[in-house]
Parts: sequence; structure tokens; C-alpha cells
Amino acid sequence: MAREPWLVKYDSTCHLAQEIAESIHERNRQKRTGGNPSKLNVTIRTSLQRLQEQISQLKDSLLRSLSTRQITQFEADRRQNLVDDLLTRERQLQTSFKNDGTEPNVMRSSLMSGDQGTGPINPWLMEESEETKDLDFHEIKHQQQRIIQEQDAGLEALVTVIARQKQMGQDIGNELDEQNEIIDDLTHLVDKTDSRIQRETRQVKLVDKKSASCGMLVVIVLLLIAIVVVAVWPTS
Repeated sequence: MAREPWLVKYDSTCHLAQEIAESIHERNRQKRTGGNPSKLNVTIRTSLQRLQEQISQLKDSLLRSLSTRQITQFEADRRQNLVDDLLTRERQLQTSFKNDGTEPNVMRSSLMSGDQGTGPINPWLMEESEETKDLDFHEIKHQQQRIIQEQDAGLEALVTVIARQKQMGQDIGNELDEQNEIIDDLTHLVDKTDSRIQRETRQVKLVDKKSASCGMLVVIVLLLIAIVVVAVWPTS
């Protein structure tokens, strides 16, 4: 599936900003070693102009997408933050270019920040670590790639753990559904049993009542028979 044009344009702009940072770094190195960076200065100035134009195009395209409801407000806010980061990076590149190589450590720190500035930390104001101080640009870039690979491996492990936890959650949910069905069946069975007990109890009470009535009738009949026998029995 093809990526959205705006995101492709954004990645291209980030790549251009990184290329400018690398060119400024090389320009400063040539100045320190007595080289002639005039050609690089022209290239950097042209690239900075292109960077400004591309950022402006990203802003205009974002406004059109939002006004025509092609993206949600949440996505628009996210993209606006990306554009703001690019604007900050462009201003930092302009400042570094005008410094004319007077702050080499700041430039090298910016190269260590990666292609995209997504955090609140200003990479141009970072102090270079002892691990990278004696490295050239290609060694720094190789170290970046190694760090990214390690981060990718960590993310893959995290994805695996999350997938396993998700499966466990689904299994627990299925087990709870089965237990709820069993409980429903037991509740229905208890209700039926209770109804039968109540019905049988009513029948037993009715039988007891009938039995009591029959016993009284038998006693009355026996008394009548006794009276008749006494009445008709000859006296001596």
C-alpha cells in the first residue's frame, strides 16, 4: 500500500535537513583543516532555500487536508507538531551555517540527534558525549545505525511480549465465558428444582389434609355403629 503523499514529502524534507547538517559539518571540518569550503557554502545556501520551500509546502498541504476533512483533527495536530519540529531544525541549521564553523561540537551533536527531532530536547544545544568526541562523521553514522538496530531488536521483543499477553487475555476471556455459561446452566437447574420442591410440598399438604378428614369420618361412623348396637341389643 502506497504511503500518503504528505508523509512521503515530510520524510524527504527530513532527509534534506540531515544532508544540510552533514554538509555544514563537512564545511566546518574543511575550515579547521585549511581547506576551501566555498563550493560547499553555495550548496548549503541553495539547500537551505529548498528546505524552507518544502516546509512551506508541507504547511500549505496540511491546511488543505484539514479544511477538506481529509484527515482528523488529531492527525492534523500530530502533523503540525512535525512541521514545528522541522521549522525549529531549519532555524538551527541557519544559525549553524552563519556561525561559520565557530561551534563544531554543536554541529556534531546535531548529527547525533538522528533524522527527525520528535522530542522537546534541542539537539543543537546538546553537549557531545565522550563516546563520540573522537569519532569522524562516518563513524558517528555507523554508531547511529548500530543503536537503531538495537532499538529495533528491543521493539521486536516488546511486540512479541505484547502479542503473548494479548493471547493470554483472549484465553482468559474464553475461559470466563465458558464458566459463565456453566453458572447460567446451574442457576436454571436450581430454579427448576426449587419449583418442583414447592409443587411437591403443596401436594403433600393436600394429602395430609385429606387424610385428616378421612380419619375423622371413620371415627364418626364407628360411633354411630356403637350407638345403633347398644340401642338394638336386648336387655336381660
